[in-house]
Amino acid sequence: MTTDVLDKPETQAKDEKQGGDPSKGSGTAKDRKETLSKEELKLKNTDEISGRLNKDKKVLEEKVGAETSFDVILREMVFGTKHCLFFYLNGFVKDDVMTEIMKRMSYLKREELVPNTLKHFIEEYIPHVQVETVDNMNDVVDKVLKGSSALFVEKETKAIIIDVKTYPVRSIDEPDLEKVVRGSRDGFVETLLTNVTLVRRRIRDPRLKLEAVQIGRRTKTDVCIGYINDIADLDLVEAVRDKLAKIDLDGIPLADKQLEEALIEKTWNPYPVVRYSERPDVVANHLLEGHVILFVDTSPSVIILPTTFFHLVQHAEEYRETPFIGTYVRWIRFLGIFASLFLLPIWFLFVIHPELKPPGLEFLGPQKEARVPIIVQFFLIEIGVDLVRLAAVHTPQPLATAMGLVAAILVGNIAVDAGLFVNEVILYMAAATIGMFATPSYELSMANRIVRLILLLAVAMFKVPGLLVSSTVIFLILAFQRSFNTPYMWPFIPFNAKAMWTILIRQPILSMKKRPSITKPKDNSRQPA
Repeated sequence: MTTDVLDKPETQAKDEKQGGDPSKGSGTAKDRKETLSKEELKLKNTDEISGRLNKDKKVLEEKVGAETSFDVILREMVFGTKHCLFFYLNGFVKDDVMTEIMKRMSYLKREELVPNTLKHFIEEYIPHVQVETVDNMNDVVDKVLKGSSALFVEKETKAIIIDVKTYPVRSIDEPDLEKVVRGSRDGFVETLLTNVTLVRRRIRDPRLKLEAVQIGRRTKTDVCIGYINDIADLDLVEAVRDKLAKIDLDGIPLADKQLEEALIEKTWNPYPVVRYSERPDVVANHLLEGHVILFVDTSPSVIILPTTFFHLVQHAEEYRETPFIGTYVRWIRFLGIFASLFLLPIWFLFVIHPELKPPGLEFLGPQKEARVPIIVQFFLIEIGVDLVRLAAVHTPQPLATAMGLVAAILVGNIAVDAGLFVNEVILYMAAATIGMFATPSYELSMANRIVRLILLLAVAMFKVPGLLVSSTVIFLILAFQRSFNTPYMWPFIPFNAKAMWTILIRQPILSMKKRPSITKPKDNSRQPA
């Protein structure tokens, strides 16, 4: 037995003598590892500020990985014989402001800081507009991860939080999806504070409330609930608060869209039940109507609640023209939306049943046969249009125009010349696609595309009954759909004559004396009586 022990490595032989399992390594090392893990866990769960910089530094190293993450900075300095520790993230801090604060504090003497060191720092020697004290380590970490900087002072059980953050942000430009010929050119960006400020600039009302909450255990994404206190229905505001409070996710890194799904709990219905906008003027107008707004940090889009189908078919351009021109533009848009839904199914029905053609429209229908059935042509072109759209998104800007020409001219023209497609199919498909792009809401246009495919399939399978039944079913789905307990098809269902008139005809501003009743505003008067 002695020989066996001597033939093995010293540590392994020692383990076997002590009754340890050599396959599991040294029992002593294992005990040390377990003890260290418990110590690390204790530091990680510590929520108090000890006042001893060495201990607080170890706590921060365990909580945020100060020794692992290169952008986590722990800077030790001495001000007036007081040992201090700065804790901040390198990418969030304003270097010039932070340098100025450190420079000013480096001139201090001990008698200028004692007693009440924190009070002297805050009231006299930290030249910044937003400074506060925090007595909980977890709060310190949360605020620093948001971009603030923390200052720990030896023998002090509170930390000073200095809001010197700056976020990477692009310039304020006009949104691509909501352009207007005349009007403001500013649009939301990915920074929450900037977006809130753009709305504050338009509504200088002290009753405009902006409540901040955090969503996500890990991302802790800032979400802001916006409403005007004496206009919005406070029951709706409370319902939104409750919904947000019940969201329990790791995070919402994709911002507004993930928040919408968690908030609304949508099923497979393709129609949107919230409205998105990237224009501050549109959001301000909805706030004045009594809607509730949700800003999500890192997203340039704002969620508007509640939303109806008719909210999604209106555009800011209609209110940048005279009432007559605005009405004309609105009806042209309505016509485009109708065409995107029903033009292809109705034309296809006329092709299948020529006897249904109204007098004077006998020319409708293909003049020659193609090698591919018409219904297959529709689906192939739909897929082709989506491929072109996706290719345009992923193609570098200088090449996007060339790619579109190749797709439209070469592929489409050759397909017709080869006898695979009919000219009229491409013509009507192009008209329907234009109507889809004329739809103000991108989400609504994509939902209408899915519905169009369903209607085409129903016509191909069941002819006239298929079109009637499928259209009725889709209409009933929309009629029973609700957005935060609001009828989706209001003011058509339930019918409200005055509200429906304002949908059909763009009203002059002075004639719009009442707010829409759909939001249940506390104050429904827009103008003095």
